[in-house]
Amino acid sequence: MPDNGWPAERIDTENAHSARIYDYILGGKDYYPADQEAGDAMSGEWPALPVHMRANRDFMNRAVRWLAEEAGMRQFLDIGTGIPTSPNLHEIAQAVAPESRVVYVDNDPIVLTLSQGLLASAPEGRTSYIEADFRDPAAILGAPELRETLDLGRPVALTVIAIVHFMLDADDAVGVVRRLLEPLPSGSYLAMSIGTAEFAPEEVGRVAREYAARNMPMRLRTLDEAHAFFEGLDLVEPGIVQVHKWHPDGTGERDIRDEDIAMYGAVARKA
Repeated sequence: MPDNGWPAERIDTENAHSARIYDYILGGKDYYPADQEAGDAMSGEWPALPVHMRANRDFMNRAVRWLAEEAGMRQFLDIGTGIPTSPNLHEIAQAVAPESRVVYVDNDPIVLTLSQGLLASAPEGRTSYIEADFRDPAAILGAPELRETLDLGRPVALTVIAIVHFMLDADDAVGVVRRLLEPLPSGSYLAMSIGTAEFAPEEVGRVAREYAARNMPMRLRTLDEAHAFFEGLDLVEPGIVQVHKWHPDGTGERDIRDEDIAMYGAVARKA
């Protein structure tokens, strides 16, 4: 792979990383041999894994477009951004409303070094990047980049896509999401995708074991457990569903089998 100028002293190239595995499986270029080996092993255990990952990405695109078009959101806080893949969140939002403002958050040094692609905002809007751990809401909410980019007196769309399945019970994922939502005003939204093994337990279980073998244990959740993230919020129709069933736009969802998707998705409004 070409030299991307990444700070080698900060990047573990010997061990697979979830964001780089995702990038590899989706056909990206920002990964190392360990990520390729892991992605191949996981896809071997569950051949539908690329379909599942693409459906999750498509859900993010549709949810952001809905938030901008239908809910009128102009401010976004994206947690666990991952390696930039066009269209990025700000590109989707600013295609609807060029004045949209976006804060991206991740703690992967590769995402930081590639973040220039996340900062190419439309002139009318603004984007910024915070290097922080999702499990530390205080660091995110207290970051000057957030306060300089977003007006917390106006509604904000909080997006938490494909990350909480890497948070174990001790991490208190529900509590973390609630602490991030707490300072956001009425009219704000939460958009999430949440890993589950309810539709293909054996296959998804094998993939989870491959992740765990590489020091990336997973906590997959049931539908009831997914509901806990949205307690006290008003769910947008159709509620919590598999990601390919949330506001499908006819660009391929009809060909997706339920057993090929291991992610719930939903959008909800803070009253």
